[in-house]
Amino acid sequence: MTILQRLGRQFQPLFPATEHGQERAQWFLLTLQAILLPITASRTSNLLRTLATVFGWCLDQTRYYTFMASPKLPWDRIWECLWRSIPDPLTDGRLLLALDDSLNPKTGKKVFACEHSFDHAAKTNQKRYPWAQTVVTVGLLRVIHGRWACLPLACAFYLRAITVQREQGTVAGQRPVFATKFKQAVDRIQRIANVFTDAPVLVVADSWFGNNGLWRPLCKALGPRAQLLSRLRVNSVLYDLPSAPPSGTPGRPRKYGSRIGTAQTLAILPEQPIATYTIPLYGKLREVQATSRVAMLKSLRTRVRVVWIFRKKQWVALFTTDLDLSVAQIIEYYGARWKIEAGFREIKQEIGSAQTQTRNPDAVTNHLNFCLVATTITWVYGAHRLKAPPRRYATRERTEYAFGDLRRALAKDLARKGFGIECPDPVKPKQNPLIATLMELVA
Repeated sequence: MTILQRLGRQFQPLFPATEHGQERAQWFLLTLQAILLPITASRTSNLLRTLATVFGWCLDQTRYYTFMASPKLPWDRIWECLWRSIPDPLTDGRLLLALDDSLNPKTGKKVFACEHSFDHAAKTNQKRYPWAQTVVTVGLLRVIHGRWACLPLACAFYLRAITVQREQGTVAGQRPVFATKFKQAVDRIQRIANVFTDAPVLVVADSWFGNNGLWRPLCKALGPRAQLLSRLRVNSVLYDLPSAPPSGTPGRPRKYGSRIGTAQTLAILPEQPIATYTIPLYGKLREVQATSRVAMLKSLRTRVRVVWIFRKKQWVALFTTDLDLSVAQIIEYYGARWKIEAGFREIKQEIGSAQTQTRNPDAVTNHLNFCLVATTITWVYGAHRLKAPPRRYATRERTEYAFGDLRRALAKDLARKGFGIECPDPVKPKQNPLIATLMELVA
């Protein structure tokens, strides 16, 4: 039994045992099959045509659109089942979680969760405040067949308080409630950590999340299991470790030692000797010059290990609260954080979440969850393969496989048995004869 068939059998009991509940389970797996095929973007209309043309499933259009906007899909149980299906999720005994937010531009004015948001990565010919959805995403960083990958595990739409007040729609029967990005991130990290019990959780984020706004509620939710790895701002002030007071000294002991300097001043005149490390970064083994030291950071009120990385005339400072990490691990893990940015491109462009213009709040939420689940299933499928698929367009610089290569290999397995579900309409064939030709073209 393949991993796809096992997932199909695990997903079906998550739906009610009633006739309508099992029908939703079948349509859920059918929709996943249509999204996973690298044929068309995952618009609802395209998915319906794919099911009819490729797989021979003729579904009523009105009922299918109602299903895609259903508030009764058990996403919490589906995600938990998918988390448990990930083989060997820990890296060096730690659960590496990448955290970031992204913008999903839309054109419709009544699309749920859309607002004018600032795009710090906008180019000169792009709008600085596009009409878009802001999605906070948490993903698992894991090495799969020799390369880092980011498996989406949870997401949330971020809305400003004024937008929440104007919003009239409901999601699963409840009005949206304002929550900061930090609270949304901590809530989802806590849910994931409750599944992977007793494992230290190392959250890898950029400098926007690398502050006390995330660190304090994360420690409150997870306790000593919580660890943070992020980029240090250039004006962050570092302090020496406090020295032990002489015995019998009145008053409480000092929390901070003497002021060392900012990250920038310490980078210009490093006190520690600079060493060279050979680290796998961005698909290659690279030589990195770096130095590190343990210091107190007032913004987090805790001890951190700071690593300065030097490259020609540039430098970058990283910090982590996990003092057991080596310099090479800190650099490699933060370099792997970029995979969540590549994951945004996979979800938006390759899976096609950016092309849909769904407006209903439940339909928007369901569609985003479908796209994220499909992306995670693709990586879980890759982790269960005995070897990596060959890269379709290999070059001297790039020989490791891409997400599209893994998706094409998955499409071949879907063409054979899919998720192992049976067709409810005996008149129609289980598979259109055109499927074999299409799979050959896709592969």
